[in-house]
Amino acid sequence: MATTFVTRRTTAAAAFGLAGALALAGCANPTDGGTTEVAATSGDKTRINISPDQNRVTTGKVDSIAAEVPEKIRRRGTLEIVDSSGSAAPLTFHATDNRTVIGVEPDIAYLVADVLGLKPHLNTVSWENIFVGLDSGKYDVGLSNITVTEERKEKYDFATYREDNLAFEAKKGSGLKIDGPEDVAGRTVAVGSGTNQEKLLIEWSKENDKAGRKPVDIKYYQNDSDTYLALQSGRIDLYLGPNPTAAYHAATTGKTEVVGTYSGAGAGLQGLIAATTKKDNGLAKPLADALDHVIENGTYAKVLKRWGLSGEAVRKSQINPPGLPKTGS
Repeated sequence: MATTFVTRRTTAAAAFGLAGALALAGCANPTDGGTTEVAATSGDKTRINISPDQNRVTTGKVDSIAAEVPEKIRRRGTLEIVDSSGSAAPLTFHATDNRTVIGVEPDIAYLVADVLGLKPHLNTVSWENIFVGLDSGKYDVGLSNITVTEERKEKYDFATYREDNLAFEAKKGSGLKIDGPEDVAGRTVAVGSGTNQEKLLIEWSKENDKAGRKPVDIKYYQNDSDTYLALQSGRIDLYLGPNPTAAYHAATTGKTEVVGTYSGAGAGLQGLIAATTKKDNGLAKPLADALDHVIENGTYAKVLKRWGLSGEAVRKSQINPPGLPKTGS
């Protein structure tokens, strides 16, 4: 992946808006049903409901869009949705009862199911099993902060619904500032295996090696708690993950900070998050049409706002747009 530093820095600067959008927070408050609060840079505060009683935003069925759904799924009456158990607030996480799955991803999945006239059935699995299940047809669609990449487009169809920005998270007061590959040279950085974050980090490490700088020491952990323990103890310098989770974690704990952001699609291209289906299974168009409908009727904006993610909104769902380039392209 070629890197143009002027373009990269422009993209990164734009992406800082979301990190700033989750600047302040309070801890969950049991007396008000379990909420946490984030504040936008404008000073407006968003109180996030983290209790099991979600009162999700809903919308009505659209018969013309529902008719586009493959007959097999329409007869079944359910939409089999898969997301990752490894996600974190505000994407996908457990409510205060430690059972109910909540977050912006489930909310958007439920909205889409509403439009399609299907009962949403949420399946929470490990990251790699999302794709195993999509490949086998066990699940209809993945909504789990999945980035559009050129490699994934060979096997999957995409209907986009959010911008994708990544973040480098460091221990608070680290003094680090990450603008490009040179800033992570010789650093120990944790990242999720099989993610586009890993792909980008490996590319940056290769760039450093070619430039005569030290490569990145990449580390992998089984879950976020292990990663953050390593960050606090100094065993790693940085954690590269989705910007929403990094900003939310930094805001709610006060122990870490976002020290750099980057588009999930690399230099010069805005990354996009998409509903993901097995290629040519007939769901991409109805999913995109359903997403366009909720964008137009305002329920999509309400969902993003309730999770403090209005800065990641898209104006239209795109089917299979350009994504993160293949390695070396």
